[in-house]
Amino acid sequence: MSQNNPKKNQNTDSRDYYKLNTKAIDKLVNADKMEIHQDKKLKDPAKKYRSDFLDRIPAPVKALFVKFWFNGAVCYFIFWGLGEFLIDHLDTIVILSLVLGMVNDILVDNILRFIETVPSENAKFMMFPKKKFWTFFTNIIYAFIVLNCVIFLYEIINIALTNILHGTGQVYLGVEPILFGLFYMGFDLLFVGMKNLLFKIIEDAKNKVNKQ
Repeated sequence: MSQNNPKKNQNTDSRDYYKLNTKAIDKLVNADKMEIHQDKKLKDPAKKYRSDFLDRIPAPVKALFVKFWFNGAVCYFIFWGLGEFLIDHLDTIVILSLVLGMVNDILVDNILRFIETVPSENAKFMMFPKKKFWTFFTNIIYAFIVLNCVIFLYEIINIALTNILHGTGQVYLGVEPILFGLFYMGFDLLFVGMKNLLFKIIEDAKNKVNKQ
């Protein structure tokens, strides 16, 4: 008649206890992963409206394209579309500034926030990253400044071409959507880059003061 081996039973109980603990740990780990995955979905509710293809495009490419396209569209629909009705030069500048400021505040900046795969990923491409009630008006003022820089660039280019080609004040480079969109985007990025650099210098200075 066989007898139970206490040592063997003890080893068996230890293995069973270890298996139970392992299963419990696995459940906890998987539960944590599920919670993290759900948290990401909650933090980014717009994800379900975006395609995976759009998320795979680098953020700078998307941001630059959005800025360029809308600036060119304003030139096409406003400057070209209403050009024959806007005889006065100052009226043209004012209306373009209003439309560019509103488009950038209402459409461009919101689209840049919408296509972000990481929070504040596109903030470095915006002059006013945080949406406030006053950004609507500051974007119009900012558009007026950028637009005048673009106009000045067109004048410089035409003067240079006139001198090179020995012309008589002829307009060699007219305003059209593609170049306008590129010029406007270029000055916009220049000013945004200057702002980001200034903020970085101030932040570094504060960190140095705090460390001392």
